[in-house]
Amino acid sequence: MENNQLINLLTILLGIMIGVLCILTVIFLVLKLKSREHKEKKVVKQQEENSKIKSKTLTTQNYTKESIFKFMEFDKIDDNMILQKGGKRFLMVIECQGVNYDLMSGLEKNSVEQGFLQFLNTLRYPIQIYVQTRTVNLGSSINTYKERVDNISKQYVTKQMEYNQKVRSGQYTEGELSKEKYELIRQRNLYEYGVDIINNTERMSLNKNILSKHYYIIIPYYPEEASNGSYQQDEITSLAFSELYTKSQSIISSLAVCGINSKILDSTELAELLYVAYNRDESEMFNLRKAFNAGYEDLYSTAPNVLDKRMKELDIKIEQDAIKKANETIYDVIEESEKQRKVKQKEDELDRLIDQMAKALIEENKRSVGADVAEAAIEKIDKDSKKRTKEKEGGEEDGKKTKTTRRKSTRTV
Repeated sequence: MENNQLINLLTILLGIMIGVLCILTVIFLVLKLKSREHKEKKVVKQQEENSKIKSKTLTTQNYTKESIFKFMEFDKIDDNMILQKGGKRFLMVIECQGVNYDLMSGLEKNSVEQGFLQFLNTLRYPIQIYVQTRTVNLGSSINTYKERVDNISKQYVTKQMEYNQKVRSGQYTEGELSKEKYELIRQRNLYEYGVDIINNTERMSLNKNILSKHYYIIIPYYPEEASNGSYQQDEITSLAFSELYTKSQSIISSLAVCGINSKILDSTELAELLYVAYNRDESEMFNLRKAFNAGYEDLYSTAPNVLDKRMKELDIKIEQDAIKKANETIYDVIEESEKQRKVKQKEDELDRLIDQMAKALIEENKRSVGADVAEAAIEKIDKDSKKRTKEKEGGEEDGKKTKTTRRKSTRTV
């Protein structure tokens, strides 16, 4: 009896344990399913966020005129001033040239410091100092130098022609010809120097960027300082210009004491300043003047004919090559004619040069030959040379007489 009760009790405990185990298994499966669903929801949510980000990056943002002006923080440029906040703030900008403070002497540095202190003490209104770093575009400067070098080349060609005419005419002395040749060589050296500078500058501008710093002083003006809203917009603009111009002139005169030259920027220069500030990367390749010349503000633009452009470029190339070839050929002719002239001069003075060299040799060997013999030989050389000159002069006179007799005979006939 007791054994049966024990078996029943153990059976009941076993059933309870099996039930508890089943319940725990069910709870574990439910929790696992919930965690899996949570993970799947998290992955789906992340994918949706990624797709939203991609769609945001791919969709183009539409800009309006109002949004652009809100980003640029100024309304317009008018009468050498920048207008902000709907005409409630006006700005005038002064450009200042830098001074090389490190290369100055002690007295010069002291005077600059005293002048700057005086400038700070005279300020009765707020200012802003702005420094802008720009890359120097050497394209316009190189084109200007090329035009000047072309003018020098043309002047060199004309001088070469003039020199050739003077040499052929034979009406100028050696001193005048040497002077003309000196001017010609100077002009040629100037042309070669200019070409060399242009080539080196072009190579230098291609290899690395050249940076320059521009210094500005910005002066603000608020119309609320002088008006209570009783003025119209045109009157406010003229009042702001007069106030800012007076302040700018006082600052320019104060900076002049420090040795700093400055000026007020006009409307075009203000536009260029803002263009570089908002377009740093693009301004290196495409500056404001190119944008103006491109005519983007025009309603339409017409491109020139391709054949006309080709013809113009060919004419320019022909002119440049012709100038270069003329320079080379004229220089060769000048050198050749100069050599011929020197050879002819040496042939005419051949006897005199031989006599001079013979006298020099006799003087060198005077001790070995003897003083009396050397002096007699030198006297003999002098006599022979005088005799030859007389014979030449007589021959020239006979030639002239024969020419005159021939002319007379032709006249009588």
